Amino acid sequence: MSGKSYNIALLPGDGTGPEVLREGVKVLDATASVFKFKLNYTTYDLGGERYLKTGETLPESVIEEVKKCDAIFLGAIGHPDVKPGILEVGILLKMRFTLDQYINLRPVKLYPGVETPLKDKKPEDIDFVVVRENTGGIYTGVGGAVQVGTPNEIATQVMIYSRPVVERCIRYAYDFTRKRNKRKQLTLVHKTNVLTYAGDLWNRVFREVGNTDYPDIKQDYNHVDACNMWFVKSPEFYDVIVTENLFGDIITDLGAMIQGGLGIAAGGNINPEGVSMFEPMGGSAPKYTGQNVINPLAAICAGGMLLDTIGESEAAVAIDKAVSKALESGKIKSLAAGKMGMGTTEVGDFVASLI
Repeated sequence: MSGKSYNIALLPGDGTGPEVLREGVKVLDATASVFKFKLNYTTYDLGGERYLKTGETLPESVIEEVKKCDAIFLGAIGHPDVKPGILEVGILLKMRFTLDQYINLRPVKLYPGVETPLKDKKPEDIDFVVVRENTGGIYTGVGGAVQVGTPNEIATQVMIYSRPVVERCIRYAYDFTRKRNKRKQLTLVHKTNVLTYAGDLWNRVFREVGNTDYPDIKQDYNHVDACNMWFVKSPEFYDVIVTENLFGDIITDLGAMIQGGLGIAAGGNINPEGVSMFEPMGGSAPKYTGQNVINPLAAICAGGMLLDTIGESEAAVAIDKAVSKALESGKIKSLAAGKMGMGTTEVGDFVASLI
């Protein structure tokens, strides 16, 4: 019951993005009403349509405006008439790097009533969080190509990490593990047996920071290939995982599948000292646009993450509980588009009614 007021930038985006975002906002508004805080929205038309009309992806003027907001809520980016990479790099990566959203936060949680492809695994077995470093590593674009098109062509892409970039991510992960207060175990995922320089930096910082400042948190380590196996065999082993950018990108998609698919997977691009952006992990799904059949639950969960990050933790828990109740009820037959047993807007109405 904070009574506070927050400014939220809405980026509906492309395809079914506006539809799922609308339901996410519906649930946010229901929650704000119950918990007595105010959300003020400003909508920005970033995405494929704007690019096709104007050639703009993310203008500097928009960046300056969203810097003044408390958070950003995204629907989806991706347009069938725009070459892949243009919008993703020009909007999502540019936003991430410009706003220094150096943490990608991905809860992996199996809700009741949701099917997992893992035999005999239940909600109590699949409930962990991946903390992915979000602005460094191989994604910084350092590298090049020579003798392109010849038999001797060479391409390089360099995994670059400085100690400050590694340490701020690892400290965030330790803090998050302590706040989560479940198993109080943090697992570093890397490939130290092959990536000896970058891996050694991550491993030393992980041990030094943990030993000095977080003696209450149990430390563990997985090679990334082993982590993929354990996700499938024993997901109950994990509490919080911290990893670098590329490995985090890969293992979180596996995480999405074991929690029931992208229809329930939400994520946040976090700047703990600045403006963070929250989104459903599924794409824009243009073939379902306007049909009221797309699943909005991931967007609703992303809205809950948004509230938790701006300090409305009690309200965030209420959204998580409402999603659990909605799925446990059996009224939502499937997470797949067109097979839910109710429409996109009905799912939003249903969850909002349970706040």
